[in-house]
Amino acid sequence: MSKHSRRDFMKRMGIAAASVGMSSLWLNAAGQAAGMKKDRPNIIFILADDLGYGDLGCYGQKTIQTPNIDKMASEGVRFTDHYAGSTVCAPSRCCLMTGLHTGHAWVRGNARVPLRPSDVTVAELLKQAGYTTGIIGKWGLGEPDTTGIPNKQGFDYWFGYLNQRHAHNYYPEYLWRNEEKFELKNEVDHIIGGKDRTPGGVATKRVEYSHDLFAADALRFIEKNKDRPFFLYLALTIPHANNEAGNKGMEVPSFGPYADKDWPDPQKGHAAMITRMDGDVGRLMAKIKTLGLDEKTLVMFSSDNGPHKEGGGDPAFFNASGPLRGYKRAVYEGGIRVPMIARWPGKIKVGSTSQHISAFWDFLPTCCELIGIKAPRGIDGISIVPTLLGRGAQQREHGYLYWEFHEQGKKQAVRMGRWKGVRLNAEKKPDGPIELYDLQEDLGENNNIADHHPEIVKKIEGYMKTARTPSEHFKWPGD
Repeated sequence: MSKHSRRDFMKRMGIAAASVGMSSLWLNAAGQAAGMKKDRPNIIFILADDLGYGDLGCYGQKTIQTPNIDKMASEGVRFTDHYAGSTVCAPSRCCLMTGLHTGHAWVRGNARVPLRPSDVTVAELLKQAGYTTGIIGKWGLGEPDTTGIPNKQGFDYWFGYLNQRHAHNYYPEYLWRNEEKFELKNEVDHIIGGKDRTPGGVATKRVEYSHDLFAADALRFIEKNKDRPFFLYLALTIPHANNEAGNKGMEVPSFGPYADKDWPDPQKGHAAMITRMDGDVGRLMAKIKTLGLDEKTLVMFSSDNGPHKEGGGDPAFFNASGPLRGYKRAVYEGGIRVPMIARWPGKIKVGSTSQHISAFWDFLPTCCELIGIKAPRGIDGISIVPTLLGRGAQQREHGYLYWEFHEQGKKQAVRMGRWKGVRLNAEKKPDGPIELYDLQEDLGENNNIADHHPEIVKKIEGYMKTARTPSEHFKWPGD
């Protein structure tokens, strides 16, 4: 992209006085004008992969042990009505990074489409405001040597998987550290079922477990940056399956406390992965306290979409969706409503619960408000800082939330207050019927009441038409 077109983009986004890209001088001045203080919080966003709404004890799980995440919830706020950006990983992560929903985001599906130089990420904004920025784990928004890699999207430091399929394998031959391959001691068979599964595959020699490397690297990042404001995006791959490994796809070094359970191995693996992640969250929280950063650090925890049914996984076994209908790749609640916990001692009320309706695209403007800079114009997100700080009366509400999904015949969904609209098979029937559910009375979306509320259906249908713009890579009927 030329300097001129990038400058035009910034003007459209409302970031004024940007001569070439975003000027760090402008952002710093804007922050000072808004009252930016030296005690700006560190921000840590922990993202699980395919963790269901009902997979945590604090959200009703009775079997899988998650004491550290449950403690985090008891020390902060637990959101009941928070939504992922999409029902699969790449578009969901794009929404989190850019503040745009899937009707406007550049990445709207799991195709390998990289972010552009013109895409403004939360990391870019925080970096320009003086934060040290790091991502550890799974990216999914740009392949090697493209404009979408983390180091070209605002991150000072990057360690993990660029590609979603590569991230299926917990024992890969290599990971990426910044723009270089970081070789591991594992050996991998890439020919699975007669097909070349590069990247990805199944390990034939398992030595280094990627999740453990991520957990250790996160502690090092925090230690290294303890004396300056930092943003850490810890994008874990647990409990995603290795899809290429069939019924052995829930890869984990041991079944831990579930080894002696009379369960199928994939379910032992699923539970063990979540409990392993929980232990690492506990170690991260302990590190923050040891370094004296506890009251200086906002920690948020969520999942990129609902629970999966891959690699032997069975969402019904542990009731992973909780009271919700559906799982990954559904636009029913089980596919998109996710856990969301935020903890910030001295700022967030201990043991609180919020029913505020929020989504991944709220994260970017929330960070902007926290550090005293203006969010770009034209985004879909709304800052949830008032909710986090217990000033609910000042919280702006979404008129609606919107999702579109480009697999399984194309689907759309709208959440509008208590109402939820779902359209399936939009590829063949772009103006097809809309299912309507009253989530206040029917959280499980069991009773389609569209015939009883035609005026609500009509309003939701209007949003499904106007909430999106045409996409170059993710075509919709009529684009």
